[in-house]
Amino acid sequence: MKLYYSSGACSLSPHIALREAGLKFDIERVDLRGKKTETGADYFAVNTKGYVPALQLDNGTVLTEGPAIVQYIADQAPEAKLAPANGSLERYKLQELLNFISTEIHKGFSPLFNPAFPDEGKKIYKDRLAVRFKTLDEVLSKNTFLMGEQFTVADAYLFTVLNWAKPVQVDLEAFPAVKAYHARIAERPHVQAALAAEGLKK
Repeated sequence: MKLYYSSGACSLSPHIALREAGLKFDIERVDLRGKKTETGADYFAVNTKGYVPALQLDNGTVLTEGPAIVQYIADQAPEAKLAPANGSLERYKLQELLNFISTEIHKGFSPLFNPAFPDEGKKIYKDRLAVRFKTLDEVLSKNTFLMGEQFTVADAYLFTVLNWAKPVQVDLEAFPAVKAYHARIAERPHVQAALAAEGLKK
């Protein structure tokens, strides 16, 4: 398999998942502005949407959209327990979490990276994120991971988007459980390996 990524973008989530699953894969960096891969290929020929992540399977099929990709990865290595079994109520709870992270947190950060977006608008998005972080803080004050004591692909995704807080001046001080969780996930060996491979490790 090959994961197309951009350093620190949401593609870090499936990158972590691939390492946690112990699967064989290659990575190829994408220049999102020029829409070229590091080998000079036209990225639109890989993913017509033009953004990351994209996972090219061994048979040439390309999967896009992070929540779908990470569930596929988890199902290739069930022994890693990165996702509950298909059809179980717990699997739907995982999908609930992935949707929450995608729509309420990931997309909440997006406008904050846009230099043309007005400060008044950014404050609205930061205030909205704070409400979501309060919900997460309550969950993480009781659990080691989002689904209890088992690391799942939802944790890889949340860790990835929490990495964006510092660059866009989103303060997490009011959410100690979220801060502690982020630091805890950062220490996982496979997370460290993914960060290093993307040139993000200090």
